[in-house]
Amino acid sequence: MKGTMKAIVKAERSPGAKLEQVPIPEIGDGEVLIQVKATSICGTDVHIYAWDEWSQSRVNPPYVFGHEFAGIVVEKGKNVTNVEVGDHVSAETHIVCGECSQCLTGQAHICANTQIIGVDRDGCFAEYVALPAQNMWKNDPDLPFDVASVQEPLGNGVHTVLAGDVAGKSVAVIGCGPIGIMAVGVAKACGASEVIAFDLNDYRLDLAKKMGADTIVNSSTEDPLEEVNKLTGGNGVDVVCEMSGHPVAMNQGFKMVTNGGRVSILSLPVRPVEIDVTNDIVFKGITVQGITGRRMYDTWQQVSGLLGSGRVDVKPMITHHFPLEEFEKGFNLMIEGRCGKVVLHP
Repeated sequence: MKGTMKAIVKAERSPGAKLEQVPIPEIGDGEVLIQVKATSICGTDVHIYAWDEWSQSRVNPPYVFGHEFAGIVVEKGKNVTNVEVGDHVSAETHIVCGECSQCLTGQAHICANTQIIGVDRDGCFAEYVALPAQNMWKNDPDLPFDVASVQEPLGNGVHTVLAGDVAGKSVAVIGCGPIGIMAVGVAKACGASEVIAFDLNDYRLDLAKKMGADTIVNSSTEDPLEEVNKLTGGNGVDVVCEMSGHPVAMNQGFKMVTNGGRVSILSLPVRPVEIDVTNDIVFKGITVQGITGRRMYDTWQQVSGLLGSGRVDVKPMITHHFPLEEFEKGFNLMIEGRCGKVVLHP
C-alpha cells in the first residue's frame, strides 16, 4: 500500500511528541500490514513521551512509538499462512530471534535478542503498522477494538498473578496503574480469597475496587503493614504482585509477604533498591520472581480465555477515548494519574 498516514512521532530527544504524516510502512514476505482501529497508551509510552532517564538510554528518535493495539489485516506477505486479509488481530509486541537458548527452550519471552515494537522499532500510534506474521494474535471479530487493544498489558497482569498458584490465597497488588488494576481483576477471577490493592491515588484505588479488590489501602494515609496484619491475623499475605517500582512500597511488599510466600515483580525501579535479603527473603523462605512480558503464547491463551468467559471485564478501567489527533490529552491524563486506560482511535 502506497501513500502516507497519520502517526504520533517521537521526533526529538526531548519531552513531547508530534502528530506527523509519514509513509505507510512496506511489508516483507513474512509480514502483515494492519490497519489500526484502537491503540492504548502504556506506562512505557509515558516514559518515552516524558523523556525520562530510561527512555534517554533506550530509544532513538525520530520514530513512531506505541505498542498496544487492535486492528484488521489489510495486506500480507507472500510467505504468510497463519492470518488472512480481513482478520481481526492484536500482537505480541516482543519480536524474538527464535535461535537463542531461551527461544529454543520454550522461554521466548526472555529472548536475549528481543526487539519491542514502539521502543526498538516503529510502533502502532498510527493508522497502519507492519509486523511479523508470527507475532499476530487473532481476535474474535465480536471483541470490541478497545478491549482487544489492552490484551497486551492485561497479559502482563496475567503473567504476574499466575506465575504461581493464587486459588484460595491472599494477594496484595502494590501499585494500581492500569496493569495493577487489571491484575486485581485477574487475581479475583482466578480464585484469590482476598485481594488487597495499594496505591497513593484514590481515583485509581476506586477503579481497583470496581475491578474486584476486596480491600483498598491508600498508603499515604494508612500504614500498609498494619492493614495487612489486621486483615491476615498477623500472618502476612500469600502473594505480592509488585507493580509500583517505588523503593518504599517494594520494601513493604517484602515485609508483608508471609513465610514461604511469593513476591512477583513486574515494576521497573529507575534506580537500585535496597532490600533486607537476610530477614525478608532468606529467613522467610520466599520465592522472588522477575516478570517480563508475556509467556509466548501461553499467556495470550489465558488472556483470551479470561476475556471470552467473562471472568475478567476490563471495561471499568478503560476510562477515556480520544482521536489520535488529541493524544496530548491522553498523555496528560496518564501523567496526572486521572485515568485508567486511555485508548486512541486513528
